[in-house]
Amino acid sequence: MKMLIAIIKPFKLDAVREALADLGVQGMTVTEVRGFGRQKGHTELYRGAEYQVDLLPKVKLELALAPEMVDQAVDAIMKSAKTGNIGDGKIFVYDLNQTVRIRTGETGVEAV
Repeated sequence: MKMLIAIIKPFKLDAVREALADLGVQGMTVTEVRGFGRQKGHTELYRGAEYQVDLLPKVKLELALAPEMVDQAVDAIMKSAKTGNIGDGKIFVYDLNQTVRIRTGETGVEAV
């Protein structure tokens, strides 16, 4: 099993979710997060005052996948989340040692 974590722009969530659903991904966890990378935030104007926004809103997706689905999921996320601008996000893939479905006790791929 693999754990795929993607950090994307919030307005790209629907497109990414649809692309993953087309692949047969059955579930994911979505969290609203804030952060920065090379983008390092930006300056905004509010009521005539300029201020620095250091932590930008992002969406974090977490998916537990069978190893054979990882490359397809990464490609789908890259294609559907890409705007071509700085701050499009990142994808991380980890090894997942164990998965257990609480209700049935199923483990591994069957638990996903």
